[in-house]
Amino acid sequence: MKNQFEETLYDAHAQTLNIEEVYFEDKSEHQHIIIFHNSKFGRVMALDGVVQTTEKDEFIYHEMLTHVPILAHGAAENILIIGGGDGGILREALRHTKINNITMVEIDEAVVDMCVKYLPNHSQGAFDNSKLNLVIADGARFVAETKDKFDVIIVDSTDPIGPGEVLFQFEFYKNCKSLLNKDGIIVTQNGVAFMQPDEIKNTQKCFSKIFKDNYFYLASIPTYFGGDMAFGWGTDNAQHRHIDLDTLKARFKDSEIKTKYYNPEIHQGSFAIPQYILELISSSST
Repeated sequence: MKNQFEETLYDAHAQTLNIEEVYFEDKSEHQHIIIFHNSKFGRVMALDGVVQTTEKDEFIYHEMLTHVPILAHGAAENILIIGGGDGGILREALRHTKINNITMVEIDEAVVDMCVKYLPNHSQGAFDNSKLNLVIADGARFVAETKDKFDVIIVDSTDPIGPGEVLFQFEFYKNCKSLLNKDGIIVTQNGVAFMQPDEIKNTQKCFSKIFKDNYFYLASIPTYFGGDMAFGWGTDNAQHRHIDLDTLKARFKDSEIKTKYYNPEIHQGSFAIPQYILELISSSST
């Protein structure tokens, strides 16, 4: 019988991954960390019993959480990443050469250190880039205290349990809004819509009180089983969500970025929301 990792995210059922080799396992100041190899997904990282990222399909998540807001904005120069200790969001953001500064706030330095060592394909040296200001701190406290302003805020958090819980609260989102420049955009990870509807309902309830344009977009990521992963979207400029395809194509071509999942057509199509999610959004907007 092979060693197996059984995810603890849901009570009723779980996904199980064979463990071929354990590269690292320990408890940091904030959470339990394990990085292991699986023959289908490559290297896998889990925090407190929940799979966070895998080598095989991380590109889908990281490309969609990064390129959609940056290319929709069209002129982003200053980026704030909350979380993202594996370095995937940072890697993708740095591919936009017009970005001048990236501040990344990660609560757990051990996650960064272990991912640089054991998941090097995620960051690909991004943590050594001079455009990065890496801050090891609580993301909620950072946004409450900093005076810096940003064009795009990307919240690459864990699920709303443990250290990530505070990153799903109204006060956090309100403070993020205060840090956005005019026409700025915030995007957030909001779990698998079918399996975790409360995450969408909570974010929608908060965003509808803070942003003039609030919505969600979707991507299918095998690691996060159970359906489409939802990403929260908030801005005061509704035009960002309705960029025409020709403009998106021009911006994407100008960026000279090579992607494995994202393209302008996927960008536009990701905002097409199934009816059951639209009903979740509608019921949470009051």
